[in-house]
Amino acid sequence: MSLASEFKEFALKGNMMDLAVGVIVGGAFSKIIDSLVGDIIMPLISFILGGKLDFSKMYAVLGENPNHLTTLEALKKADIPVLAFGNFLTILLNFLLLAFVVFMLVKAMNKMRRAQAPAVEATADPADIALLKEIRDELRTRKV
Repeated sequence: MSLASEFKEFALKGNMMDLAVGVIVGGAFSKIIDSLVGDIIMPLISFILGGKLDFSKMYAVLGENPNHLTTLEALKKADIPVLAFGNFLTILLNFLLLAFVVFMLVKAMNKMRRAQAPAVEATADPADIALLKEIRDELRTRKV
């Protein structure tokens, strides 16, 4: 089998196509989660905490700040080392929400699969197996 035909077989398998669709849908879904966090959840958290909380503006200056810059953008533009932990908290919240939604989707899919799976019925042993079991049981009861 040539390399080209092996690659064609690999690329056109159902699993590969499913993976490609999953990546595309996952990218779009990630944008939805980003919007949910940035446009709905973070403003609600800020409102609940008195309207003074904006995670994107939370940072700590790690170097000298001779010009006493006060905004994150100005500090980054001046190449002053900044620990932007607010941005990290926002991304962490995005991840946790995305992971929770994926978990709930997988849980629902597993529940649907279990509901669709037919119950396994106990089948009777064939006559020859039943006869062999009777012989075995009779041999156990005899004394040698």
